[in-house]
Amino acid sequence: MRPVAWIIALCLAFAGSVGTALADQPVNWQMWHQTAASDMMARIEWFDWYTLYFIVPITVFVMILLLIVMIKFRASANPIPSRTTHNSLIEVIWTVAPILILVMIAIPSFDLLNRQLAPEEEPGMTLKVTGYQWYWGYEYQDESELSFDSVMLQEQERGAAGKTDKAVYPRLLAVDNEVVVPVNEMVRVIVTGADVIHAFALPAFGVKIDAVPGRLNETWFKADREGLFYGQCSELCGRDHAFMPIAIRVVSRSQYNDWKTAAAADLEQANRDLVASVNNGETIKVAGN
Repeated sequence: MRPVAWIIALCLAFAGSVGTALADQPVNWQMWHQTAASDMMARIEWFDWYTLYFIVPITVFVMILLLIVMIKFRASANPIPSRTTHNSLIEVIWTVAPILILVMIAIPSFDLLNRQLAPEEEPGMTLKVTGYQWYWGYEYQDESELSFDSVMLQEQERGAAGKTDKAVYPRLLAVDNEVVVPVNEMVRVIVTGADVIHAFALPAFGVKIDAVPGRLNETWFKADREGLFYGQCSELCGRDHAFMPIAIRVVSRSQYNDWKTAAAADLEQANRDLVASVNNGETIKVAGN
């Protein structure tokens, strides 16, 4: 295949992968972000596209200059090399142009960073997240004092949990106990580690922060649509690093209130009831019942 054909094929593959990455979990051949589920992630995605508009022309420009030098000034075509040592105009251009580009990138970059570190809205709830080898512990910091561990779902546990649909509850991403939060609620997340350094990462929310033993790191998210969103530990933390997924279920306020009340008495039953509710009232058969 000719080089031009290869380039066209790669561009088409990239365009196709961007168009099909419409899930709240990783998909095959994904080359772009997961679909944004928060305003912050939408801003991050916009900034990525914005910087790409600078990167592509600069890369093409540099490639063209290299080709000109390689062809026009090769030894056979230019046996007597130029002895030009100074050009004021070129030096001004290659000094001023990068400064202008960096300023144009820095302004939206600082704005995005400020929004991440200083949210304009007060949190409506606080969730403490603790990373363990190799699972996550969650604690709702309110009067309910609800806390639980979230472990990767084993295949033999799917039926009891009502999570047999692998399109919704993928292998290696589904968990036994998901974090449940209401939609359009500002959630403060306090993150720490119990043993080694982990990293709490939710791509669809634009959240990624280290979980460091002995330190409390803080971040936040505000999901703007309902759904089940997956992430993973993003810091190499030992043998089972690849098997400690993160799952957050965003539901309506009424569903959240019902789940929270029931979870205080029986977390497993509350989770099953919520799954049934989300699945349009589908009955879940529980082993032993």
